[in-house]
Amino acid sequence: MLPLSRLKSIDGAAVATCGRLSVIARIMRYFFMQTANNKLILLRKCCCAWLLLMLSWVAHGQERLVLNQAINIGAYFSEGDYDEPLDTRITYLPLSYNLDVGKWGFQVLVPHLRVEGLGNVLVNIGGVSRAVAATQTRTSSGIGDMIATLIYRVDPLTASAPFIELRLDVKLPTADEEKSLGTGEADYSIQVDLSQNVGNTVVFATLGHNFRGSSTLYEGLQDSSFLQLGVAYPLSQQLSVGAFYDFREPATSFTPETHEVVPYLSWQFNENWSFTAMTIWGFTDASADSTVFGQLSYRW
Repeated sequence: MLPLSRLKSIDGAAVATCGRLSVIARIMRYFFMQTANNKLILLRKCCCAWLLLMLSWVAHGQERLVLNQAINIGAYFSEGDYDEPLDTRITYLPLSYNLDVGKWGFQVLVPHLRVEGLGNVLVNIGGVSRAVAATQTRTSSGIGDMIATLIYRVDPLTASAPFIELRLDVKLPTADEEKSLGTGEADYSIQVDLSQNVGNTVVFATLGHNFRGSSTLYEGLQDSSFLQLGVAYPLSQQLSVGAFYDFREPATSFTPETHEVVPYLSWQFNENWSFTAMTIWGFTDASADSTVFGQLSYRW
């Protein structure tokens, strides 16, 4: 429904070291092989993992420290029936902070969410089956699920090889599941991003997998893989356009696959300010009938 992982610039990557990659593997095992009993324990695990990563960077860092930061404010609106008798309207307002430290990238995203519908459609999942089905529409709003992201950039092996990014997302269950704003469970996703310059055009691809927590309120949630293929082209120094195809396996046992085409436009006002706009054309009942998204970013 909402491919937020694509809302990032395609940067050149840096040199990988085996020591740092092994740290990533240890931290991923730290998350996946242990299940948090409550939200406080999960939050503490995330903080410890981030601290381990920062200490790893200091221990291995030989290059000059370069810091790049950004604040992003977005607005996402969608409406669709998702093969249900009544439409669901979603307003999603994410606020995020990005920090790039050498080869590492960090992001924390906190959204405000408003959902009007039967309570059986969730952001980034689509239609779900509630243990107690609703018969009339209702409107719920509040804080959505927080997302913490870690990115590691790998240098191309040769001058003609693609740039590679390794990404880990952790969804913290800060949304109220009783108000149909989230599942109430922690989710994780891992992905590999590839990008290649072909003249003035950038071709990119993403391959990843979602690990979802089971829920007694929302039945049938399951792990799923996803694939994205896209292209970006600069019209001028300030303006660029692009599009990507987004395929996602069913997020639940009750929903179909997702097949979407996402055209977008990016406008760089100056070296600090930029704006990105996109819409989504879906081809299955897993997508909304109409969607629009915009994001304003300030970088320094």
